[in-house]
Amino acid sequence: MSDSIIDLLIAYADGNTVILAFLISSIAMILTSIGGLGILFLRRDDNPKRASLFIDLGLGFSSGIMIVASFTSLLIPAIDSYGVLYPVIGLVIGAFTVHIINSIIPHEHMVKGYEGPSIYVKKLKAAWLVAFAIIIHNLPEGLSIGVATGYSALTGITLGIAIAVQDIPEGLAVSLPIFLTTNSKLKGIFYAFLSGLSEVLIAVPAAFLASYFNVILPFAMGFGAGAMVYVVSHEAIPETHRSGEEKKATISFFVGFIVMIILDSLLG
Repeated sequence: MSDSIIDLLIAYADGNTVILAFLISSIAMILTSIGGLGILFLRRDDNPKRASLFIDLGLGFSSGIMIVASFTSLLIPAIDSYGVLYPVIGLVIGAFTVHIINSIIPHEHMVKGYEGPSIYVKKLKAAWLVAFAIIIHNLPEGLSIGVATGYSALTGITLGIAIAVQDIPEGLAVSLPIFLTTNSKLKGIFYAFLSGLSEVLIAVPAAFLASYFNVILPFAMGFGAGAMVYVVSHEAIPETHRSGEEKKATISFFVGFIVMIILDSLLG
């Protein structure tokens, strides 16, 4: 089954790395949108703690997958192929870059609250602030799909499928706070789609650069890993530990961790 998926994607791409990255990231976008549809089964007056638990479990699961993927699909292959120096430099710069983006782009987390320049706190609608937070969270995923595909088709597909799987609960984690903020399910679903689209928009140029400028590949793979690890450490895990459901979120993290190990074993 795994071989047929890989063969099908490679056949459609016909050897073009950029097209393959587009196909892989589009799958992630579709599954993010499907996850966002979960709010159709919820009501505005549902227990807020139940809604918060959904977000904690989804982000915990996503964090487990992203941590394993950043090492097995990016950092370790880069070190094995190119040595340790450039991937580690990329790792540090990737984390620092997301830190800077996180500091200058206004955004708001469901539990953690507002981050970014204080001037925008009251100038932007809450829905946009939540959307920006999710887009910041998703950009490293798209970047990682692009550079992993530039490294090898198999690595890109393995990482892409893993990210697509974790994008299902992540899609709900996007649409749910938007729904609670705006009382609009349509807006929640739209922002889930937007967060998935952001992965495609960064995966395609990342794959192009990684494919046609091979000299940057070890740096780019480390960069993607650093960006994902930073998002998990600074954004996702703290968010799941602020509402009293940290034990369940931790279990969900380990489920995602194990799922990624299994996927990596089956597809790799």
